[in-house]
Amino acid sequence: MGSAPASEDVYLRQTVRTAAKLLVVGHFAVGKTTFVGSLSEIKPLRTEETMTQAGALVDDLAGIDGKSTTTVAMDFGRLTLSDQLVLYLFGAPGQKRFTRLWQDMTQGALGALVLADTRRLDQSFDVMGLLEEHDLPYAVAVNHFDGAPSYHEDEIREALDLLPDTPLVTCDARDRISSTHALIALVQYLQVRNAHRTHV
Repeated sequence: MGSAPASEDVYLRQTVRTAAKLLVVGHFAVGKTTFVGSLSEIKPLRTEETMTQAGALVDDLAGIDGKSTTTVAMDFGRLTLSDQLVLYLFGAPGQKRFTRLWQDMTQGALGALVLADTRRLDQSFDVMGLLEEHDLPYAVAVNHFDGAPSYHEDEIREALDLLPDTPLVTCDARDRISSTHALIALVQYLQVRNAHRTHV
């Protein structure tokens, strides 16, 4: 599996002139923490806590094996794209009880990458609905899980009721290159969308 490169200098380059904020969202246990960690050039900020029996009473653990921790605030990572441009990645907790928290995180964000799991596609609707309420554009990345069913892109689009121009890609959140391709799909979509709005 790939991993984020170690950075000798954790400080932002003095040449950076533009910073872009992107969200990484999705339902509970879909791989957001792993995704941010695989891309971040710095040691990611993580707010994971050990799951308790009390949490099991409110979080849907169906189909989730071996998960012992959960994000309770956010994940944060940084990815420098050029001498002048840096991306800040904010991973939001997926449980419904944290909805208010990540709604606040939408402030100033250019867009979001929605991670999805083919075993629980229906759980993506609440997340996408909230993004649409906040008029935040998004792309969808189906995260690979061992043993998860595989579907054709058209079937997933139909199941998620995606608009024709909403990007849909697959990725393995554990792999840096795969995660990079998913992030590129979002960034390219945002660029095209912004250019279209500029010319309208």
